[in-house]
Amino acid sequence: MAEPSTIARPYAAALFQASTAADGAQLVAQLDTLAGIAGDAGLRQFAADPKVSDEQVFGVVAGIAGSDLSPKLRNLLSTVIDNGRLAVLPEIATQFRSLVNDRGGVAEAEVVSAFPLDAGQQASLAKVLEKRFGRQLKVSVTVDPSLIGGVRVTVGDEVLDTSVVARLEQMRAALTH
Repeated sequence: MAEPSTIARPYAAALFQASTAADGAQLVAQLDTLAGIAGDAGLRQFAADPKVSDEQVFGVVAGIAGSDLSPKLRNLLSTVIDNGRLAVLPEIATQFRSLVNDRGGVAEAEVVSAFPLDAGQQASLAKVLEKRFGRQLKVSVTVDPSLIGGVRVTVGDEVLDTSVVARLEQMRAALTH
């Protein structure tokens, strides 16, 4: 079976081609909502039931998502359900967000910090990271106390790890070689 990212790519690309710079952010938000709904194991089990029609699955998902769902996303949802690909909707959302961010010259930065960061610290860190990576970043921060100190930043396929755990690992590697 093909990887979810391979299956999701044409759907994300088609939605991206149908979208404009003006409606991209709205579509990302709505698609994230759909992805969250599609990520529910109970819904996927319901959708896999042979007694349940594609129209019923569409009705349930669209009903949960709300009446303000974009016609473009209604089309995408219908196609995804018809093709039995509801489970890849979260990956479609991820790839679509990446395409929209690329069009806007923005990248997603995932910051894992050893301690909670207040708004001022996050803004300061974002400024430093934008200079370091050379592009505008949307920063999301999570806390992982196992880092002991410092941060680990992931932007696309680039990782900047200044955590104490990473430095200790580097020292261990240097001492054992």
